[in-house]
Amino acid sequence: MPPSPASILRIRPVLLVRHFMASGCWLLVSGLCFPNAARAANGLPVEWIDSDTGHRVIRLSQEDGSASLYFHQNAYSADSRKLIMTTPSGLSTVNLETRAIDQVVSGRVNVLVTGRKTGDVYYVRDNTIFATNLDTHAMREVARVPSAVEPGGNLAINADETLLVGLGIDPQGKAEPRPTPPGDLGGRLGARWAEGRPMILYTVNLPTGEFRRLLASHDWLNHLQCSPTDPGIIMFCHEGPWHFNDRVWTIRADGTGLRLMHKRTMDLEIAGHEFFSRDGKTVWYDLQTPKSGVFWVAGVNLATGERTWYNLPRNEWSVHYNVSPDGALFAGDGGGPGSVANHTPDGKTLSPPGNGQWIYLFRPVLVPNAAGAWPDQKDLIHTGYFQAERLVNLAKHDYRLEPNVTFTPDGKWIVFRSNLLGPTHVFEVEVNKAP
Repeated sequence: MPPSPASILRIRPVLLVRHFMASGCWLLVSGLCFPNAARAANGLPVEWIDSDTGHRVIRLSQEDGSASLYFHQNAYSADSRKLIMTTPSGLSTVNLETRAIDQVVSGRVNVLVTGRKTGDVYYVRDNTIFATNLDTHAMREVARVPSAVEPGGNLAINADETLLVGLGIDPQGKAEPRPTPPGDLGGRLGARWAEGRPMILYTVNLPTGEFRRLLASHDWLNHLQCSPTDPGIIMFCHEGPWHFNDRVWTIRADGTGLRLMHKRTMDLEIAGHEFFSRDGKTVWYDLQTPKSGVFWVAGVNLATGERTWYNLPRNEWSVHYNVSPDGALFAGDGGGPGSVANHTPDGKTLSPPGNGQWIYLFRPVLVPNAAGAWPDQKDLIHTGYFQAERLVNLAKHDYRLEPNVTFTPDGKWIVFRSNLLGPTHVFEVEVNKAP
């Protein structure tokens, strides 16, 4: 049952339902006007048309504090019917057709992914990986975090659910510290990066339990993910201040084929928040040349090495991007006042602000080579730009919570999490404008 209005007011005094018309078709919450909004028993709107964009927005969650997963974690069931979300009481699914919510796991856990093959949700509790069926709720123990590794990294499941892939601290290794980056260019990330902790990338064969070390490093390894289609491809990053790192890397699950996805070529150039296309053929990432200067969404084809960069203006930069299942559209979640889009390359805040607080839809446009293709130009970067459409106004969203956009499996909706109503909830916005 959703909490009562009284309980919400006790939890979040700033959330005030100021006025309801008797007809129930007008609602004002936290200073936001929702014309024609359907509302739930807790007083929060369930469905409305964004008055600034004309797109339909639906609140999928019922419990305050519910959130969708990180943007590169697969949150959808194998049959595309359900979406996983975290709640204060555990893990729940929402049926994307009926919007019915079903609690699948009770208690706090760390979510890894929903399996591409079985559709079970994988999660960690007390250093043990479990999988639970989204329909029957049947739970099974999958593996334990190896004793040869200390906590300190990520975990992921590969495409055919045969490998647990992990990052952790090597208890047998020794740190190799380096100088901490100066001033604002380093900060908290710089201090952690400078520690030079001994880390390893490893796999655990789920059918046999075999533990295998793939890579040892004194770089800060992070942002682990597996190809959605190829069980043998793993992606990870060199974490820390992005302008000090060649960040985006892939490696084969047998330890071969270590490959840098993007090589920096200028001072303060940054690339990161990498993710796979849904077909697994392309790695996409946020690219800035330099940081806070020129903004791109860049991609590299894993098979051919072909590169494509799409340019976008400063106020359309987003914390995270994503791509539709068919690869035809992109989405972004905008950026808050503290984002790189609202600063100069040397860290000065812009006035007027340069960030845009919206959920964006992007239509990619490639610039044709009018001179035609030449054999010696085959390795050049293909360039284009994004045509942007604003979907949801996030002016009231606090970007300390990242919205993390994903497309639903049918490509018709974009899911995100937001505190625009006060409490954190899970929403979806329709890609096509409401009639």
